[in-house]
Order: sequence, then structure tokens, then C-alpha cells
Amino acid sequence: MDTVPANHGPPARSNISNPIKRIRWATQRVPGPSGRRKRHQIMDRFHRKSSLHGKKRDSAGTNSEDGSTPIPPDVEGSEAGSDHPEAHRSIFFNQSLPDHAKDEHGRPRARFERNKVRTAKYTPLSFVPKNLWFQFQNIANVYFLFIIILSCFTIFGAQNAGLSAVPLIFILTVTAIKDAIEDYRRTVLDNELNNSPVHRLVGWTNVNSTEDRISPWRRLKKATSRGLQWLMDRWRARKRKNRGASNTLTDGAIDSRRGSMATRATPRTSVYSTRSERPSMDASDRRSPEHDIPMTEVNRTPARQLNPDNSTLQVNDRPVTAFSFEGDPSGLDGVAAAPRASRKSEVPAAARFYGSLIDPTKPAAGEARFTKDRWKNVQVGDFVRIYSDDQIPADIVVLSTSDPDGACYVETKNLDGETNLKVRQALHCGRKVKHASDCERTSFVIESEPPHANLYQYSAVVRWQQRDKNHPEAPTRDMAEPISIQNLLLRGCSLRNTEWILGVVVFTGPETKIMINSGITPSKRSRIARELNWNVIYNFIILFIMCLLSGIIQGVTWAQGNNSLNFFEFGSVAGSPPLDGFVTFWSAVILFQNLVPISLYITLEIIRTLQVFFIYSDVYMYYDKIDYPCTPKSWNLSDDLGQIEYIFSDKTGTLTQNVMEFKKCTINGVPYGEAYTEAQIGLQRRQGINVDEEGPKVRAQIEADRTRMIQMIREMHANPYLHDDELTFVAPDYITDLRGDSGDAQREANRHFMLALALCHTVISERTPGDPPKIEFKAQSPDEAALVGTARDCGFTFLGRNHDSLIVNVLGEEQHYQILNTLEFNSTRKRMSAIIRMPDGRILLFCKGADSVIYSRLRPGEQPELRQATAEHLETFAREGLRTLCVAQRELNEEEYRVWNKEHDLAAAAVQDREDRLEKVADIIERELTLLGGTAIEDRLQDGVPDTIALLADAGIKLWVLTGDKVETAINIGFACNLLSNDMELIVFKVEDETAEAAAEELEKRLSQFGITGSDEELVAARKNHEAPPPTHALVIDGDSLRLVLEGELRQKFLLLCKQCKSILCCRVSPSQKAAVVQMVKVGLDVMTLSIGDGANDVAMIQQADVGVGIAGEEGRQAVMSSDFAIGQFRFLQRLVLVHGRWSYRRLAETIANFFYKNIVWTFTLFWFQIHTNFDCTYLYEYTYILLVNIVFTSLPVILMGVLDQDVSDKISLAVPQLYRRGIERKEWTQTKFWLYMLDGIYQSIMCYFITYLAFAPAHMVTQSGHQVNDPPQMGVYVGCATIFIVNVYILLNTYRWDWLMVLIVTISWLLIWWWTGVYSSFESSNQFYKAAEHVYAQLSYWAIFLLTAIICLVPRFTAKAFQKMFRPYDVDIVREQVRQGKFKYLDHADPGAVPHHQASSKMASSTSSETSKPPNGPKHEAHVSEDQRPLYPPSVAATATTQDPRSQNGSDGTDPAGARDSFDRNPHPGFDHHRPGGFEHRPRPSYDRVRSSMDKMRPSFEAHNEITSAAMLTRMESSQCHSRTRRTEDITADMN
Repeated sequence: MDTVPANHGPPARSNISNPIKRIRWATQRVPGPSGRRKRHQIMDRFHRKSSLHGKKRDSAGTNSEDGSTPIPPDVEGSEAGSDHPEAHRSIFFNQSLPDHAKDEHGRPRARFERNKVRTAKYTPLSFVPKNLWFQFQNIANVYFLFIIILSCFTIFGAQNAGLSAVPLIFILTVTAIKDAIEDYRRTVLDNELNNSPVHRLVGWTNVNSTEDRISPWRRLKKATSRGLQWLMDRWRARKRKNRGASNTLTDGAIDSRRGSMATRATPRTSVYSTRSERPSMDASDRRSPEHDIPMTEVNRTPARQLNPDNSTLQVNDRPVTAFSFEGDPSGLDGVAAAPRASRKSEVPAAARFYGSLIDPTKPAAGEARFTKDRWKNVQVGDFVRIYSDDQIPADIVVLSTSDPDGACYVETKNLDGETNLKVRQALHCGRKVKHASDCERTSFVIESEPPHANLYQYSAVVRWQQRDKNHPEAPTRDMAEPISIQNLLLRGCSLRNTEWILGVVVFTGPETKIMINSGITPSKRSRIARELNWNVIYNFIILFIMCLLSGIIQGVTWAQGNNSLNFFEFGSVAGSPPLDGFVTFWSAVILFQNLVPISLYITLEIIRTLQVFFIYSDVYMYYDKIDYPCTPKSWNLSDDLGQIEYIFSDKTGTLTQNVMEFKKCTINGVPYGEAYTEAQIGLQRRQGINVDEEGPKVRAQIEADRTRMIQMIREMHANPYLHDDELTFVAPDYITDLRGDSGDAQREANRHFMLALALCHTVISERTPGDPPKIEFKAQSPDEAALVGTARDCGFTFLGRNHDSLIVNVLGEEQHYQILNTLEFNSTRKRMSAIIRMPDGRILLFCKGADSVIYSRLRPGEQPELRQATAEHLETFAREGLRTLCVAQRELNEEEYRVWNKEHDLAAAAVQDREDRLEKVADIIERELTLLGGTAIEDRLQDGVPDTIALLADAGIKLWVLTGDKVETAINIGFACNLLSNDMELIVFKVEDETAEAAAEELEKRLSQFGITGSDEELVAARKNHEAPPPTHALVIDGDSLRLVLEGELRQKFLLLCKQCKSILCCRVSPSQKAAVVQMVKVGLDVMTLSIGDGANDVAMIQQADVGVGIAGEEGRQAVMSSDFAIGQFRFLQRLVLVHGRWSYRRLAETIANFFYKNIVWTFTLFWFQIHTNFDCTYLYEYTYILLVNIVFTSLPVILMGVLDQDVSDKISLAVPQLYRRGIERKEWTQTKFWLYMLDGIYQSIMCYFITYLAFAPAHMVTQSGHQVNDPPQMGVYVGCATIFIVNVYILLNTYRWDWLMVLIVTISWLLIWWWTGVYSSFESSNQFYKAAEHVYAQLSYWAIFLLTAIICLVPRFTAKAFQKMFRPYDVDIVREQVRQGKFKYLDHADPGAVPHHQASSKMASSTSSETSKPPNGPKHEAHVSEDQRPLYPPSVAATATTQDPRSQNGSDGTDPAGARDSFDRNPHPGFDHHRPGGFEHRPRPSYDRVRSSMDKMRPSFEAHNEITSAAMLTRMESSQCHSRTRRTEDITADMN
């Protein structure tokens, strides 16, 4: 085909391989305006909860062979949704609706949701009634309202019903204002999102929806919205005009036509430079040229040619806007690009006919065009075009992209929190649909499954009639292509590294997956709040008794007759004694209303809100690396942080950094790599080695090796992509072997191994120009990026993808490898494979995965020596705390691959059970593998993890690790982070038979070691015992065994066994098992639990625990979305729990007790007064006193106590973590404390009332002017002022921290009642209270009674506190005294945010260091130790209850130290290592030999455990998944049947 050369772009700097001319790469544009940030805020709210049904990845892959074969209609039924066939949806494009899809009026029967999303609760019309409805769902407000209603009836004696409504009106108003502000913000963000621009096809008929189904109410709202929008547009236009910005786009240009993609004046020179030429969606999107990012040229591509018949693109053409056309494809700047046809022995894939959705016989009307519209106008069945960096407005099936292979890249951070890019593919049948005219000429139907919440599954099929454009009169063919999640872009995702995509909408608004998954975290209530309900009920009971007593006495008094009231009263209120008692009962409810502390709930909300504000504002929990503070998500759980007894933690990303570094590998039986990991540091520490002294030596040697390796790489190959500071794989011997110093066999093995790492992946490459250029990899897992990155550093650089090929720079030579199939990784398969056609024509399957999975699939009977050596190396790597993988391959012949690929295509084309069928087909080909080697990657511990765990342990908190890692890796990390110690006896709980009977037998055996049986009595005792178990035992269990012991009666026995162990490690557990373990401990032991994790697999346990903490790592946010508190690093947990948690719990407990106290004092003074009024509910106090006592006179001191009180500082809290144990034992808030405060309040109420009464009883109290002051309102001033003063001073006495603010607030609070009495009584409207202050304050008796009452009331409390602190001090009292003595002076200059140095932990050395171990002096003549007896773990230093062997005292595991040898010290296998060229056994390998030497001192391993990666287990493993050699001659199709 002739091509027309286009203009050349600017020349680029050339290098050896000049890969810049060969690939496309990602270039991000300058971030958008603030409006885009608002949109992100909305999307972030959509997933505070994820109700995912399992993260099962689609196995279809992303290559051209996957899921794209046209299938006849009879392959699958027409129903796309297998689970709900009756609920599937059919979407028609450019076709008339069939009769069954129409209603009686000829309109579409199916009604799809609008794309407008509304997260706001209210509208201006519904706000008042709806907000009141929500507020009165609170029982406190209902109680207040009931009291107000009673007050409206004068028969009940309320003096002023209007004033009684003031507190409720105040509460409702404040809450309504808060709700209105929050909802207004939601409304603004909703409008920003719903009015976001999108390019939608107009000028054609979408038969799936109609515009005439608009209700009058909606028409009114739309008219109002348009009117308001018109006013806003006019105002904005006028404002812009005043600024002289007349050339900017306005919102009124929403219907402006977008320039045709084929009519651009100037072709662009790069695929990623087009954004600057595309009209922006907003005026703020425009940028000046100096802000543009320089783009890099791409491979020269033939110019676009039009078909003279229909002016459409040819099959292999690209859209003009996607690529630059740079003339002659042979080369540029003197760098030759080998033509595709001339590549060495390349066998092209057979061309396939996928069909096209475009009907070549259908003319285009020419009216359709893509115009800028709003998200809310998008409908099911619309064609939309999305551009790079735009968010997806709805769930869209991709028809075509700017990439010629139909690939596009999306960021799903808003869905699952992952920032790594994911590849999505366009339908093969839609890749020619590029323009509006093409959309007009399509004709097809999409049969889709109904909407559901699973983000990782989608099944549908597109059907059309295929016509031959050369023979229009020929019969049509029925064509179909399956649609999977790989072809679907979900709402909320962002398009990245792709110029544009064109797709059709299948789900909108509430039916999109992100909206189905949206919601809030399950509601949690704090423990104190749950227990508080009983105390409120107790007060209700007391109130009921008081009211009932008042009613009975009043009724009986009227029934008796001949009493004084018969002479002074004008008859009873109700007319009869029973009715009098009834009326008095409800009058007493009004009078004693403050006894039920309804305002307590509002006070607690205020306190908790301020507490979480201070948590959020703590700069010592701010993680500056990702700009993330500690963020409370649930505002009512701060006090629960002070009662945590069990912490359940994930490992990867929680205890570790989730930053993977390739450290070691084994190739052809030869180990490579130098590293000094945290696990090794922990091992040396347990052996008594001073790691602080050894660290510098190790670091120096590794640095020298690194320098030598880099120099050797440069000498062998001038790798422009090697950056010295990023090299993590330090292995100079690997480079020497790669040069051939150890023979051709090892050189070829090393070369082939790194090539396998460069080919077997799904990584996306991103290149940054420079000198030297830099290439980075975006992968779905950090492990995969580390593997490809190490291959790059060693000279095997993955450059990118071109059509169906991978471009790899192999030691300076650029080579193309054709991808035939990619079998992706998922948690079930535990492996991924790539089928590659090599340049020499061979077909190789590369497979990498878990070692146990790969070993089970190796070709039986072959490579015994290599398998043994590799297994031993992997065991060593795992002991160092490294994550291991195996790499293998299989060579396929053409016929074998052809037969298998046919079955694979059928499975990929299935609409029902597609994933299961693909997994089955993949399982067939991934057998009879040949082992290449293994890799070891380090996931480093986060800073401060060991000291944090030790500090939490000192506080009495038990930490369990629930991880999906191997047992060995988890154990070694446990030693490194102080979770395990040398004094512990490890119990590896393994059920061999995997039956309930075997599990029960194993449990009985383990329980008998501790002398318990698992009975109910023992469980009751365990619930009462909050002491940490002695550090003598730790338990390790795998997922299979855990599944057995979590069922039935074994659950309780397993719980009691765990109760006896200091540390628990649950390995290879699923997310549901994590939640089950948390639930078992929380409910079984009745303790407070906290779960902490960083990934989607931790969401279940985070939501199950009393408090869930999410770590906002550098990658995911899924755990944060579902958590109650979010932190940046694990080390911040110590401050969150030991400081803020303890403070919050103690403050809130003291606040609640004082709140009940003050209500009792106030209410019972009213009650005692009723004794002298025959309980007729006469008011002792002026009515405003009753209304203001909890709102004004006593509210601030108790709130300030709950917010700012401190017993000790934050530094002391961390220096003495044992102070936290009172929270674990729940001693700050108990029912005993509640009743003591209640009794104290009753005593003080007696003193407050009867001291005044006794002063009034013997004589009449009159002023000098003759005014009496013995009437109830003025007597109430005597009692009320003294009571308020005593209550506030009492709160001050119970406060630890007397600073100026607390003293000031207390003083102002009790002065307020004097001020209010003086002000209010000066108005004549106060009636009987008029001049009360003037009369009472002038009396000496008032001041004498005031002083005497205060002393008598407070002295007992003061005496009790003094006695307690002097003779029975709490821990905090002793510490406070030591602080005053200056014993903690050393903390004055300490950083409160630093992790306290723990005695049990020493400073962690760098994980990049190493150490040269001294070789043994002379040969050893030890007895041979079998595989099953070889020591693995270090012995206990001291004997324990279950290890009484005296030999354990000397550091031995019970075997002869002189005769203990592991399998590594045996002679190399005959004909294997020692016969190879180069003498591998004599090569110095410091890191590897150091680990080998340390294994002599380790305790016996539990290699029968089928999850431990040990040499004994792997070598014993049969290749159960492989065919025998005799069956290899059978046809592979027999396995598929």
C-alpha cells in the first residue's frame, strides 16, 4: 500500500537502540483546574464501603487472541446473564425496537436510570420536614418534645411552655444548620459532577430511551434549574467581560460543535501531545505554551488513506489524531528500523476476520456529531467519546481507541483505591468505528447481564448482521462477539495514556457499578455508648419511682381531707384524688426532667467531635511523604481506642512498606544476590550478635559489590536505562556468569532467565526523555514491576508493546517477541503465563508463580538435581524474610498450540461461565513445565514497626498477624519485628488429614500441654482475665487448618489455646477467614478489638472489629475507605491508641460520671423540697434555672473536662505504656463508679437543700426593708446558687489538669447563675422572682449558707481522693508524682512523634547491607540429618512449661551440636554443581553462606506443613498437575473433554 509521508516532527537524540522511535509511552499533562479536584472529591465519597463479592480477575487477558473470535448465535443462548436471564437488558443501536421491547404506546418498555447522581439528602422544599423527621428519630429529641407538649397544658403546672421549648429549639436549629451546610456542600459537588462535560453523539436517534417521559414536577424542577443556570451564566459572562476574557469558553457553549478529527489543519507529532490542540472543556483548562510538556516522537506510521467508495479508514489505518506520520518507515537520524517482514524467522499470526459493526451498505445521514454535553444527559445506548485524563461518566463498552491494537489504560483509584494502570481492550468488531459518521452506519444489539456490584466481572455479547461491501446483495451472516470486564470502562475511572476512546453506554447513574458499591461503613457504636443505655434506663426507673411516689402521695393527701390544703386551696386541680395523682405524676415528669440526662448525648457528640479534631490535628501522626494526617472516619469511636486488648494486623503493606525490591535469585541451581534483610537482623540479634557493630561492615561490603557490578554491566553493555541508585539486585557473580566466565551453559541459562522476566508480565512501560532516558513500569502488583525492573537493570529492558508484540532491548539489541496469549494471575491460580513466539519461530510458554504451584506442574522425573538445589535456595530466601517465586517454561509445537488455542478461543467466546472455562483451559497448557529458577523479593518493614509492637505489648495489647503469606516468611518477619522472640516456643498447628476429627485430636493434644480442656468454665475464666499470657509460646496456623478449627465446638477450644499464647500468626488466610478470626475473639472473649490493614483484602476484618484502622499506603485506599481511622504508617498506631485512645476513654468516662452526678444533685434538691409541699410539684427554683442548668450553668466545665483534661502528657503516655492497662481492664467506667457518683450526688443534694431548709425552719427570713425571702423562688436562689457552685468545683476536683482555661471556665460557669439571677430578676416580667437577687444577695445568711454548704458537700470527696492517692494510688498517681520529682526530665527535649526506644529492640540496620561470614575452620564430620529433622528455627534460651529438656539451656535444639548439619552442608549433587564450569561451590557468596551458617543453631522445622517453602517439602512434592511422560503423546484435546 502506498503511503503519503507526513511532516516530520523534531528530531530526537539517538542512542544505541534508539527505542524512542519504536514505542509509545505515557506523558501526563499538567493537572486540571480546581473543578476537576471537586469531581474527585465526589467520587471519593462513593466508596467508603465496598460490598464486593470476591476479587476474581478475568482470565481472558488483553491480547488479540483473547475473547475476540466471532461466535455463531448457537454457541451460547441469547441471555447474557446466566443468574438472572429474565432480568437481562438488550440495547439496540440504529435498529427499530422489536415488538416485545415496546409498550402499548410504542415506547421502550425498558426504563433505564438517569445518569444524574444525587448524594444530597435534601432539596430546598424538603429540607425542613425531612430534617425534622431525621432528627426526631433520636429518642432524646422525642423525649424533649414530649416534655414540651406536657408543658403546654397548664394543668401540669409548667410556668412557661415557650421557655421550655428553648433547649429543644436550640438543639434542632444547631443540628439543622450543620446538616444544611453539609448537604449544601454535597449539592454543590453533585452539580459539579452532573454538569461535568462529556462529548456525546447527537443528531441521531437513540431508540432505547425517550425524552417525553418527564413528570410535571420534574419539568418544574428543570425549568427552575435552567432559570438559575441562566442567571448564573449571565452573571459569569458579565464578570468575564469585566475582566476582558471574552475569548474564553462559557457554559453557554455547551452545544458548540467539536471539530472533526479528520479535518485538523496540522497533524500532531506525538500521540500524547494532542491534548493541547483539543478544545478545552472549560476556560480554565487552557494553558500557555510554556506549561506544555515536551512530547517524544513515536514510530513513523503510514498516513491515513481513505477508501474512495465510502471515505472510511482501511482496516490497518489509524485515526489522524492518534499518531504522527513521519515519512519513510525505514529509519530516522541514521538509526535503521528493521522492516517487520525482515525480522529473523518471525512467523506472523494468521489473519482473522472479526467482522465490523459498520454496515457498508448503509449511508450516513451526516447529521450526527459529537458535541459537548453534560454527564446528567448521558443515556443508555448513547455513543460517547472520552479523552485522555477525563473521567468516565457511565459504564461504557469500548468500541475503538486511539491505539491501533484497541488498547486503552485506565486508573481505577476511585473504585478500588489502586493507582496502577489497568489495560482495557476495544471490541474487535468496533475498532473501525472512529467518527460520528461511522456511528450512524452501525447496526447492532448488545445483550447484557443485569447490573450487579462485582467490579471484576461482566458478561455480555454484541450481535450484528455482517454484510459484504463488495456483494451487498449477498445474504448476511449472524455475528457475535463476547464482552467481558476487559471491554468495560466503569464510571469513576480515569482514562490515562490514551488519546481517546469511543464507546457505548450500557449502565447509567444508580445502576453503574460504582454507585451500586457506594455507601457508608457499617454503623458502629462505642462500648461506653452501649453500656450507657443501661445507666439511662436506671435513671428512667428512678424518675418513674419519683413521679409515681409524687402522684400517690398527692392523691392520698387529697383523699384524706382535714389537711391544711383543704383550707388554703380552692379544691384540687383534677377534682378527684385519683385524677390528682395522675396529673401530679405527669407534672413530676416535667419537674424532674433533668434526671434523665438527655443532654448528655449532645454533650458526648460535642466532646467526641472535638476529640477527633485534635486527633486529626496531631502533627506527630502526619505522614508527609504522601501528605496524609491521621484521619478519623467515624467520629464516635475515639473512646474505644482506649480499651483495645487485641490488635489484628495484616503484614504486607501494614507491617511492611509494600515496596518490593528484587534481592536474590537462583538460576540453573546457582544462587545470586547479596542482601541483609530485617529477618537476618532479627536472626543475628537472637544469636547474640551486635547488629549495630555488624551493620557498617555489611553495608560496606554490599556497597563495594554494587559498585563492582555496575562497572561490570557498563563494560559488558552500555545500558542507558540503568540508574545506579535504583539497582537493588547486587550480584557481581551473575554478570560474570552472563559474560560466560562459568561456561556457555550457565551464560545461556542466565540470559534466558532474565529474558523470561522481561517477557512474562502485563506491565505498562512509561518513558521519560533525558540523558540518560528513564523508563518506569506500571504494574498491577509491585512484585511484577520489581521483576521487570531487575531485568531492565541487567540489560533486558522491556520497552513497550507494538501491535501484538513485545519490544525488548536485549543487551543493546532490540528484538520483537510476538504475544500469542496471556493467562493472567488471580488468587485461585497463583500463577500467570505468557505464550510467546520467539524470533526464531519457537513457541514458548513462560510461567511464574508460587513455588508450590510451579513444582506441582513440573515435568515428572526430570531435573531432580536442579529441583533439589532450587528448593534449598528458595528455603534459604524464605528464611531471610523474602517473598519467593518460581519461573518455568514449556516449549510447544505448532500443532499442540493450534489445538489448545482453538479451545481457548471457544472458552474466551463463552458468555456464561467464561472465567471458569478460561481457567480450565489455562490449566491444561500450564503442565509439564521445565524449571528455570526462582526469585526472591524483599518487602521491607516500615519504620518503627519493631518498637511499636514492643511498646503495644508492654501496654498489655495482644497483636495477631493475619496474612496471606507463607508460614516461613511470616515467622521470620515476626522475629524481625519483635512479634516473636527467642524465648518463645513456636507451636505450628497443622491438621494433616484436614478433617474435623483430626483437628479435634490436634487441639486436645495442644490444650493438654497447658493443662486445660477447653470447657465453658475455662472460657468464663478467660473472659475475666485480661492479663497478657507469658511470652513462652507463639502459635502459627495456616488457612486450611484455620478453616477446620473455626467451625462448631472446636472454635471455643481453639480460642482458649490462642489465649495461652503470646503471639498468633495466621498464614495463608482469606479475607473471610480474617473477619472470622476477629469475630471469634471479639465475641468469644468479650474484648475490644482493632484491625489494621491497607488493602481490599483487609476490608472484612476492618469492618468486623470494634475499631478499624486503614493505612493510606502509596498504592491502595480500599482499606481507608472502609476504616474508622486512617493513618499513614503503622508506627502512628502507638500514638493513636496509647495517647489519644487512652486520653479519650479516660476523659469520656469521667465526663459521663460527672454528668450523672450533677443531674442527680440538681434534681434531688427539687425532690426533697416536695416533702414539704405534699408532693404537689411546686417549683423550688425559678423555671429558667431548670431550663439553663444543663445548657449554660454546668455544660462548659464538663465539656472541657472531656476534651482537654490530661492526667499525664503524651510523652509520659508513650514512656510508660503500662498506664494503658486500665483501659483494657475497663476500670475507668464501671457500674460501681456510676453508683458511687450517684450516691455522692444524692448526699450532696441532701446537704444543699436541708442546710438551707434548717436555716429557714426556725424563723422567718426577712430583709432589713421587711421583704420576705422565704418564699420558694427566693429560697431557690439560696439552694440553686450553692448547688451550681458545688457542681462546678466538684468537676474541677475530678480534673487532673488545672490550667488557666479550665479554672476560668469553671469560674465563669458558677458566676453565670449569679449574673442571670441579677439580670432576670430586675425585670417585672419575672413575676414572683422580681427583685430576688437584690433581696437575697443582701443577706448575710445567704453567704454563710453558701460557704457552709460548699464545705460540707466537698470535704468528703476531697478526703476520699486524698486517701486514695496517698494510700491506694493508681499507677497514674505514682507516675504523676515521679513527674513532679523530675524523674522524667529527660523527656522534655524528646520528640513526641519519635518511637520510644524499647529495651527489647535495638536499632534496625539497613536492609541493603550484608556481612561476610567466616568459613568454618577445617572440614566437619557430622552425622547426616534427614530432611524432616533438619533445624529451621532458633531454640529457646530458657525452658518453658512445654520444653523441659535441659539441653535447651545451652542453645541447642536437643541434638548434638557437633553433629547437627542441614541439607545445605551436604556435598553437591553428583553431576550437578561441582561438575559445572567455574566451580560454583568455591565461589564466595557472603549473604547465602551467612544464612547457611546460621541454620546450624535453629530448632527443628515443621516441614510436614504443606505451606512451608522448604527444600524437603518441595522435593517430596509430586507433579500432581502434570501428565506422565507416557501420556504426552496423547492428544491434548482429550484433557479438555
